[in-house]
Amino acid sequence: MTILLNQPWPWYVAGPLIGLTVPALLILGNKHFGISSNLRHVCAICFPSNISYFKYDYKRELWNLFFVGGILLGGILSAWLLMEPGPVKVNPAFAEELAGYGITDFS
Repeated sequence: MTILLNQPWPWYVAGPLIGLTVPALLILGNKHFGISSNLRHVCAICFPSNISYFKYDYKRELWNLFFVGGILLGGILSAWLLMEPGPVKVNPAFAEELAGYGITDFS
């Protein structure tokens, strides 16, 4: 399974998976998808005040906070489990171009 995850996915698989996530959430569950909207939820939870922008039922949007937590957890797990030991493999032509800029160490 990790071999499949370590390999680059073709554009015709990864592109639709990424691109159709937002419309699928909006059509199937009427859910607004976005990371920046979580800042509003966090402010409404942590700083309750009389600001009308933060007066809404944030408990209905907790799924979005779990989503961001999943992104964070997934990033940590992928960095830990899918890390490639050893130096980064770079195309020789690109290595020459980098050497022209003074970058010679790729480890």
